[in-house]
Amino acid sequence: MNKKILICAIIVIVVLGIIFIPKMLKNEGESEVKFKTLDLSEAPKKIQELVPKYLYEERALACKVDNEVYIIVTRGEKRTEGYSVSLDKIIKVKNENNFDIIAHAKYKDPKPNEMVGQRITYPVVVAKAELDRLPDKIKLEVEYDQ
Repeated sequence: MNKKILICAIIVIVVLGIIFIPKMLKNEGESEVKFKTLDLSEAPKKIQELVPKYLYEERALACKVDNEVYIIVTRGEKRTEGYSVSLDKIIKVKNENNFDIIAHAKYKDPKPNEMVGQRITYPVVVAKAELDRLPDKIKLEVEYDQ
């Protein structure tokens, strides 16, 4: 009877190890970065001066101003109102020497038959991240909000 319980316990431990160890290894070196989203008017003057250079591009970039790291996500030029961008989360991924980040952004587009203003817009979001230094690379991951 004791051998059956011992064998069952070993099988359970092995199965749990097979399930959980790959998940733990996959997330090794990744951590979520805390951040605060700011209105462009709240951002430092240097950020406000930098943003117009990137408004026509769809990208994510990082800047360091006064020992604070800011993440900026732009959507490019849109021909109508109704487009927006928000920052969902920032993931810090260790690399060989430093770290990279993945900016997870949510894009919202106007619905096909929605009435929107006919005005060119440049959706942008600025976030102050809790990072000490700039990342080596930034990857932009986009999810469209329905």
